[in-house]
Amino acid sequence: MPSMSDRPLIILTEHLDEAAIEWIGSKVDLKRCAVEDPDFDSLLAKAAGLLIRTYTIVDESLLARAPMLKVVGRAGVGLDNVDLKACAARGIEVVNTPDANTQAVVEYVTSMITDHLRPRTPLENPVDAEAWSALRDGQIAPRQMNEMTFGILGLGRIGSRMAEVAGAIGFRVIYNDIDDIPARSRHDAEAVDLDTLLEQSDVLTIHVDGRPSNHGFLGGDQIEKLSNSILLVNTSRGFVIDTTALADFLEQNPDAHAVLDVHEPEPVPSSNPLLGLPNAVLYPHLASRTRAAQANMSWVVRDVARVLGV
Repeated sequence: MPSMSDRPLIILTEHLDEAAIEWIGSKVDLKRCAVEDPDFDSLLAKAAGLLIRTYTIVDESLLARAPMLKVVGRAGVGLDNVDLKACAARGIEVVNTPDANTQAVVEYVTSMITDHLRPRTPLENPVDAEAWSALRDGQIAPRQMNEMTFGILGLGRIGSRMAEVAGAIGFRVIYNDIDDIPARSRHDAEAVDLDTLLEQSDVLTIHVDGRPSNHGFLGGDQIEKLSNSILLVNTSRGFVIDTTALADFLEQNPDAHAVLDVHEPEPVPSSNPLLGLPNAVLYPHLASRTRAAQANMSWVVRDVARVLGV
């Protein structure tokens, strides 16, 4: 076994599952060091690998200070925080875990949608017959889910699974994607153009990637096409939606609702126009927060080890 000084140096900038840390730590010289740490630059100059999650930005500035870097391991799905072209130009391999959180996100989106469409108040104390009847009469859902159209913007791994789940529940499922999606991944969902998706969806869930063309993809013109009773759910990227336009729409349409798990920027600043709106619910980026998903994402360390040959 090579001595510690002979092992490649890898910097871990954010938290990973301890089992994955222990595994990679037995093969490399692993240093836990945040980008803001005063020791980071001196370690970066010698690092062969970088293990990151969501909030470490791997850009030209960082890469210029990493002459020995061979691999960047992103514990997660999206690569928005990694300059892929700059890495490729330097011969640096980038690896990630594209399917690690699919199940977690699908569960999360499904629970948010069902909670909204079938709200209920628990019975906490004994009540008389009159109060019992009032509680029941006040919790009648106006429509069942098999009477609604479920729209999906982006039919990748997560969007495809959402189509499967929504179809199983009984929704009519439609989607829009820039790619031609094979039949096995559509789960009988119907491909439609963007305007049709926006206009016909009773529920619209967003599952797009971080490519530049998706920045501000749902602007004022698109949001105005939504149903005045839409349930809009976003667990993809905060920058996809023009929050000012969405806030205006929600104020004008009190029966419309938005549930947003991702934001631009994060943490959410006090200036976000959606804060305080009764029909907007903001969560602190929780969709992938299951123990299994966190562990699955952490095992990007296997690919990092493969690239480094350890």
